[in-house]
Amino acid sequence: MTTQPTVAPPAPSLDQLSINTVRTLAMDAVQRADSGHPGTAMALAPLAYVLWQRHLRYNPANPDWFGRDRFVLSAGHACVLLYAVLYLTGYDLSLDDLKQFRQWGSRTPGHSEHGLTPGVEATTGPLGQGVGNAVGMALAEAHLAQRFNQPGQAIVDHYTYFLASDGDLMEGVSHEAGSLAGHLRLGRLIGIYDDNHITIDGKTDLTFSDDTAQRFEAYGWHVQRVADGNDLGALDAALAAARRVADRPSLIMVRTHIAYGSPHKQDTPEAHGAPLGEEEVKLTKQRLGWPSLEPFHVPDEALAHWRLARERGARLESEWNKTYEAYRRAHPQLAVELDRGLAGRLADGWDAELPTFAPGDAQATRAASGKVFNALASKVPELFGGSADLAGSTNLVIKNGGDVAAGRWGGDARNVHFGIREHVMGAILNGLALHGGVRPVGSTFLIFSDYMRPPMRLAAMTHLPVIYVFTHDSIGLGEDGPTHQPIEQLTALRAIPNLVVIRPADPTETVEAWRTAMLTRTGPVALVLTRQKVAVIDRTKYAPANGLRLGGYVLADADTGGMGGAGGGAAIILMASGSEVELVLGAYERLSAEGLAVRVVSMPSMELFARQPQEYRDAVLTPAVGARLAVEAAAPQPWYRWVGDRGVVMGIERFGASAPYQRIYQEFGLTVENVVRSAMELLGR
Repeated sequence: MTTQPTVAPPAPSLDQLSINTVRTLAMDAVQRADSGHPGTAMALAPLAYVLWQRHLRYNPANPDWFGRDRFVLSAGHACVLLYAVLYLTGYDLSLDDLKQFRQWGSRTPGHSEHGLTPGVEATTGPLGQGVGNAVGMALAEAHLAQRFNQPGQAIVDHYTYFLASDGDLMEGVSHEAGSLAGHLRLGRLIGIYDDNHITIDGKTDLTFSDDTAQRFEAYGWHVQRVADGNDLGALDAALAAARRVADRPSLIMVRTHIAYGSPHKQDTPEAHGAPLGEEEVKLTKQRLGWPSLEPFHVPDEALAHWRLARERGARLESEWNKTYEAYRRAHPQLAVELDRGLAGRLADGWDAELPTFAPGDAQATRAASGKVFNALASKVPELFGGSADLAGSTNLVIKNGGDVAAGRWGGDARNVHFGIREHVMGAILNGLALHGGVRPVGSTFLIFSDYMRPPMRLAAMTHLPVIYVFTHDSIGLGEDGPTHQPIEQLTALRAIPNLVVIRPADPTETVEAWRTAMLTRTGPVALVLTRQKVAVIDRTKYAPANGLRLGGYVLADADTGGMGGAGGGAAIILMASGSEVELVLGAYERLSAEGLAVRVVSMPSMELFARQPQEYRDAVLTPAVGARLAVEAAAPQPWYRWVGDRGVVMGIERFGASAPYQRIYQEFGLTVENVVRSAMELLGR
């Protein structure tokens, strides 16, 4: 029997060699980590090659160059694809970083994280979030372009691309994003849909039979199909065509084959979220005609070809800088404003006209917030955002600002109507913040913060300076009943690391809450506000409200005749946030009249208070005073940290009821009389 000689596959072209470099790096990184998602990266390597080599504007030496295009990997599980491209194009990411994929302390985590890996525009992983982020970035670009560009000088002039999987488009947030982006006709938004027909559980037809093209066409998008994800010419033409469509967003549907090249795992669920296996990696490399079976082999000619991106990027940024210098000479004041906004610096005098409120006046903190917000908006033109169809209730409306609409994204248009789309509102706010140049704000009822939790969590993880305004914060909502009365939401928000929750006690604290939010740049801030009226606290009798910036402060104290001192002679400490501060102040007055030494602590922000030095916290919550009583019209769990072993929390551990709010507070025992009674019991009186 004659043995037939083995015929080696033909040598690949430079294009194909460069593409297969991405595929083999993806296989090797996942195999070494013994976990990850190799298949999608292998399938999308041709698309990544065409996009990054022929269309995307970027400079590997300066990942934050403002004039760059933005690329959002919404399918964050495919991050090894992005890491490979970032390394190959010359970002500050090494081959050793790829070898440390998914390891402790590495810059190549299991899902892409903005701020950790150079070139990663957004933290993604929870599917669908990146689609909303991209809409936010495109909206920011459109807004700033109309605000700053001048005839013949388009200084804000870039595209936003996103890459989405089947899973991204199944998630509800992508429907919200697609609808709003189409309505606003964001023509510089280009989406790429990896249509590989595979999910973890099997083929997508188990659960997914949408006509995706018709869906996005119905949203008002321009839709194209590429039948073969390996057809470089078709991919190139589709991307070029999408860029020519200026009056609506574009979606390119690309039919790919997961784990392309794998003899046994291509087009199977096994290639989605697990390594191929050492033998399958070897067979795949042989099938691709790969020159070496050694892990992490990068051919010199492929690396040199990819690294041309450095020269191209330097040239693109240099050309943009020249354009910007000409713009700066022609429009110096506009350039100063753009620079300031991009740097996140507040203008001089930004808080000079904040309102003051007279003692004894009574108004909802949401109403006071609206006045503060408008005073800020007149001095801070980068404030940009709005409400999920509740602007009249949340009072987050710039009164002299126009409404953002299709074709009217900038100029005086600063009020964004997100529609009844809380989830994507949160994701868009993140995209606005990631893009830069605007200070994003969004609002809804506190109960609907539940719909926003995934993007809020990512905002906190990514340290984004987003401001949320949540109104109708408790059973004080009243007649709308338990479906709309938040009970557990404050606890849930306070549990998110790096999210600052501020629940001001009165209009004066609301001013300070906004001041603190505006000065916070290291993460998001949630302002939690009342629907019902609360009295303005008399600051000539009690401590000034600027203690809010410290999270908690002594509002009234026995040692100082009612002024906010730090003495330790109190027999009991009463503490509360928001509207319930009024209750503990009322109890303070009655208990003090009976000769008891009482301290009142306003605790608008547990997160800010926890950040203070131990000495300050001990000065406010004196360790020697074990009798502590906290009052809040919400789930009590967060307060046990502050009341200690001997303390008591008056909270709510059931759902609310439909009635006027005064009656609900009475029925739930949240009254001055009950606070006094509980305090006396705690003191053994």
